[in-house]
Amino acid sequence: MDDSTSLHAPGRVDMIGYAADIVSAYVSNNSVPTAELPGLLAGIYATIDGLKGGAASAEPEVGKPTAAQIRKSIKPDALISFIDGKPYKTLKRHLGRNGLTIEEYRERYGLPRDYPSVAASYSEARSAMARTLGLGQLNRKASATVAPAETAAPAEKPAEKQAKTRGRAKVAEAQAPAAPKPAEKQAKARKSKKPAAVPA
Repeated sequence: MDDSTSLHAPGRVDMIGYAADIVSAYVSNNSVPTAELPGLLAGIYATIDGLKGGAASAEPEVGKPTAAQIRKSIKPDALISFIDGKPYKTLKRHLGRNGLTIEEYRERYGLPRDYPSVAASYSEARSAMARTLGLGQLNRKASATVAPAETAAPAEKPAEKQAKTRGRAKVAEAQAPAAPKPAEKQAKARKSKKPAAVPA
């Protein structure tokens, strides 16, 4: 009598209905022998019941790899993922797709802290490319070019370029010789128009 009352409880009826809907959808798209239908229905019902009770864990239990498996997962050309067993040059994108960071991945599979996230050959190739392009050498090149410039005498800028400089008017004026005032220009111009005295 307890079994019949527990089956007709409102929560149980909903779960049976959900299980029946899932099984009917599965059977309509897949061929299942009739002998397996009760087992399929019971399995789906148990799964739904477990989800309702919160008994199912969100993260399945993962076996920790042995030290030999960890060593074998590190190859010169690729790292073998413990998630799907596929080789990757870098694990960053693969782990991001699976919702993990490298630290979480190491913790989940019991990997050492120094477990690489990039294959050795890929890292060397990237390093060589960066060296040929001169990346990371900005400070060294800048200090090497500044030292000769400081020892050499500063080149004088043409007056035209100094006049075009914006926001540096005070600096340009300080470096350029003082320009004659307009009144002085007119006085000099008058003096030059007078005929020169001819010595006798």
